[in-house]
Amino acid sequence: MSRAGEDLRAVWLTALAHERRASAHTLRAYGDDVARFLEFLREHLGAEPNARMLGGIAPADIRAFITQRRAGGLGARGVQRALAAIRSFFRYLAHEEIVENPAPRSIRTPRVPKSLPRPLSENDAARALGLAGENDVEWLAARDVALLTLLYGCGLRISEALSLKRGDIPMGRALSIVGKGRKERSVPVLDAVGKAAADYVEKCKFQRGPESPLFLSRTGKPMSAREAQALMQNLRSQLGLSDRATPHALRHSFATHVLAGGGDLRSVQELLGHASLSTTQTYTEVETERLMKIYNDAHPRGEKSKIRSRPDIRRASGSR
Repeated sequence: MSRAGEDLRAVWLTALAHERRASAHTLRAYGDDVARFLEFLREHLGAEPNARMLGGIAPADIRAFITQRRAGGLGARGVQRALAAIRSFFRYLAHEEIVENPAPRSIRTPRVPKSLPRPLSENDAARALGLAGENDVEWLAARDVALLTLLYGCGLRISEALSLKRGDIPMGRALSIVGKGRKERSVPVLDAVGKAAADYVEKCKFQRGPESPLFLSRTGKPMSAREAQALMQNLRSQLGLSDRATPHALRHSFATHVLAGGGDLRSVQELLGHASLSTTQTYTEVETERLMKIYNDAHPRGEKSKIRSRPDIRRASGSR
């Protein structure tokens, strides 16, 4: 009897979790994409998906699924992820000798418009840290400063910072971080980071054991990513910063400012825990974009200088 598609999806997700060490976010996103694909096949082909059906689907069937998702508002990045999930599913089926179907590999992945990270300026990062310390509740002010200092001073993801334990304090000269794919990396700890974390632990009203979460909510529960987002939303509102000023933007700021200060690309890659150097290289493009803006604003042959020097502009200015 041919195995049902949902059963195959379940064992594939288990393999992703235990053998490939996929993150909870990846498991949730990939699992949802393949569940949608199986539901589409159920309606598209008029039968319950099983191994035999999966072995016979054609590239046209997958394209029809993508067309449906596009019509539902899914963008190029979402399509890219959905195709990656389907390919991963079929790779697993082929590896386990359940289904061998090359159709998913023949589908062209859409190009995703390239977007550069938007870090905070050094001044804005300092302003955010300063304002975070002005909470009327002393221990919460210390917590907020410690959290944001970790993101900006060590380049941590918010999930990495919130996974720290009370026993990680005092931090010492380096911090062991388990990042995406459960890959471990060592991150140097600046004195300012260590002091901010130690100050928070000293002032925190909830004293817990070494295995308890380091960052706690107002009620003593583990602090959530949503609370960290709300913290940055409040800060950017007060400081007049853009919507891009998120907790993750502090990680972008760390990378950009280290590179601008002379840090080498490979070291920054290791500090951030990027699997690919090309991911880290986007931060060099941020710096290049900044330098080009300075050039265009200040150089005699820059775009703004050309506008200032145009005769018609000078005449209009002189006639007022």
